[in-house]
Amino acid sequence: MADGTGVLILGDATGGELGSTTLELLAAGQKIASELGEQLSVALLGDTLDVPAQQAISHGAQKVYAVNHPLLAKFQIDFHLSALEALSKEVGPRIILVARTNEGRDLAPRLAFRLGVGLAQDCLEVSVDSSSKTLMANRPVYGGNAIAVVTCDQTPQIAAIRPKAYEPAEEDSSRTGEVVSFPVELNESLALTQVVDTVIEEAEGIKLEDARIVISGGRGLGGPEPFAHLEELAKIMGGTVGASRAAVDSGWVPSSYQVGLTGKTITPDLYIMVAISGASQHMAGCSGSKVIVAINKDAEANIFKEARYGVVGDWETVLPALTTALKELT
Repeated sequence: MADGTGVLILGDATGGELGSTTLELLAAGQKIASELGEQLSVALLGDTLDVPAQQAISHGAQKVYAVNHPLLAKFQIDFHLSALEALSKEVGPRIILVARTNEGRDLAPRLAFRLGVGLAQDCLEVSVDSSSKTLMANRPVYGGNAIAVVTCDQTPQIAAIRPKAYEPAEEDSSRTGEVVSFPVELNESLALTQVVDTVIEEAEGIKLEDARIVISGGRGLGGPEPFAHLEELAKIMGGTVGASRAAVDSGWVPSSYQVGLTGKTITPDLYIMVAISGASQHMAGCSGSKVIVAINKDAEANIFKEARYGVVGDWETVLPALTTALKELT
């Protein structure tokens, strides 16, 4: 594994379609592979991979390794890890990129351990030093208060990239590439863990991480009831509602609402923050927002340093006025 070549992306083929995080990794991978002058490949694991394999090629992959096996139909850490370890050792990539999804958080450190290398976690941006061909990764440290540049001195160099850190790669149906079937030997005895039950959370409306408009509430709202006002405003604007960690920890809204370092990363066109101070942990999850609007009664709140537009005032006065004005406009 000492002299690897090429960039390998660990793709997501859930439901027979290429996942959105894989498209983001393809954007990052294209840039790195171009700088290296090496091949960009995607590893897909599952039991129905024909469609996602072609999607990967049309979005920039030059080669797709299709790892077909019935035991890979659903995510099971032991089966997926064993298959990826075998593929990585056979292919010998210089760089491996993983999306820091729930599955990626399980896979990336285990794969790095199996291959005897380090891992750059929670990366916001990756690049390479063209002279040494070393991967350089930007990642938040000290609770998001600073950005560290880390490098890997072992091959393969592995980085787990935060979702929404990159815009998805553009599709070009004229692209051509190679699909290679990679057989693996798996059996039930490899499973050290077992999924006892799966609970699907019923969700209505737009997913928080996909929304173009997000309206979040924080500790300053004082309780769960004000979130009904945020829901009303979001419905008028065609957006969805988020929250700070303080609001989630207080039990006012479910954890699925949380935006921030330990919550979801969002990149909406418009992000309206109501009664949120703008702590670095929260900003780590929304700094990619194109326009931030802050509503806070504290004129010295940190959020006004980050927001393009700010309203100093009590949300109980500002929010109803904004809602009424938007109703008139729409």
